[in-house]
Amino acid sequence: MNKLAVIAIGGNSLISDNSHQTIEDQYSSVCETARSITGMMEKGYNVIITHGNGPQVGFILRRSEIATEIAGMHPVPLVSCGADTQGAIGYQIQQAMDNEFSRRGIDKSAVTIVTQVIVDAKDSAFENPTKPIGSFYTEEHIQKIKAENPTWVMVSDAGRGYRRVVASPFPKEIVEIDIIRKLVVEGYCLVAVGGGGIPVIKQADGTLKGIDAVIDKDFASSLLAAQINADVLIISTSVPLVYLNYGKADERALEKVTLNELKQYVQENHFAPGSMLPKIQAVISFLESGGKKAIITNTESLEAAISGKTGTHIYS
Repeated sequence: MNKLAVIAIGGNSLISDNSHQTIEDQYSSVCETARSITGMMEKGYNVIITHGNGPQVGFILRRSEIATEIAGMHPVPLVSCGADTQGAIGYQIQQAMDNEFSRRGIDKSAVTIVTQVIVDAKDSAFENPTKPIGSFYTEEHIQKIKAENPTWVMVSDAGRGYRRVVASPFPKEIVEIDIIRKLVVEGYCLVAVGGGGIPVIKQADGTLKGIDAVIDKDFASSLLAAQINADVLIISTSVPLVYLNYGKADERALEKVTLNELKQYVQENHFAPGSMLPKIQAVISFLESGGKKAIITNTESLEAAISGKTGTHIYS
């Protein structure tokens, strides 16, 4: 039986630069990623692909704002934006994967699972929202925005204006996990927990309710990998390896590292919050939950990394 890998790709990785943000540009990036993933699958892996959605959610929110301002249309809640991106990005990934399977004569199909992820309504993140989303607002607009959206938390962002921040609670439970397990057994290539999953809370009567928040996609991917007993969790980033003292004269690439060594590097503050640190923490969570191996690399290096030729390989 093939080994099972969870591969987390970033929403920013689908946008090469500010001049290549169109749907067509994003699909071109998806196709490049699909080629790398399919090459890896030819080496004996089944995969579940997860993805970020930060820029894409921002685009939807801005379109909603413009439509509300100009045409009086209803605004789109953040939780619905997350669901929208799961469908749109998932569609692109599954089409690109199916096309690549067809080109290579691989008898396999990709399918996207719109995935809800339960968070704790009492998570401390809701008391201290820190995740910036959407547009920047000027001083002259901020009072109007606050009046129209009294529950929003707005903060000044590095002199660029005001921006809404939302909670980023920790993922607790994947609602569709049983469906995911069944489809993996049946041999499908899955796209799941897009954007970290649609955040929902469980109400007193057991029903679910969507909530405006952003779940870190690497933490959600780590939870998914642990719950399906994946052989390896692969988290993509912009560089082929993780570095200590990154960007400094004494920077050092990490090729093979143990869980305990990695935890020590975290204590020594080697990894930047909001950048490499969440990926490292997601890997630690996976390995502490029973995972055996994780890899951090860029998508272009997937085939080489899975063969041990590059990437940072972390072992429990």
